Amino acid sequence: MQSPNGESSDAVRLDKWLWAARFFKTRALAAEAVDGGKVHLNGERVKRSKALKFGDEVRVRLGPYEHRIVVRSTSDRRGPATVAATLYDELPESRATREALIEQRRMEIAVGADDAGRPSKRDRRQIEQLRKRRD
Repeated sequence: MQSPNGESSDAVRLDKWLWAARFFKTRALAAEAVDGGKVHLNGERVKRSKALKFGDEVRVRLGPYEHRIVVRSTSDRRGPATVAATLYDELPESRATREALIEQRRMEIAVGADDAGRPSKRDRRQIEQLRKRRD
């Protein structure tokens, strides 16, 4: 049974819910992630058609980040991001781990930010002069 805003009291397919909760841009990408083992339901690898219900714990790996969330509501319709955010709650330790990883990656980028890329014409001339001196 579905209400007018798309929420239902029944179980919803995992790939549909991930799409409706805006973890993936398309349902096909959500299905591919589930099939590829990047999504676990209650600690187990499942198929995309697995029924998701209130209180289930879902682990979603998106690139280097992992989201551990608890399902608060089910929906098979994609709505605004504000509505999608009400479909789940992220576990506090998951959020802390993800934010620490974000900060760590930000620091790594800052260290390697001095890389200028390809040498300029002036740089190449200086490199050639150094090579000639060594020979």
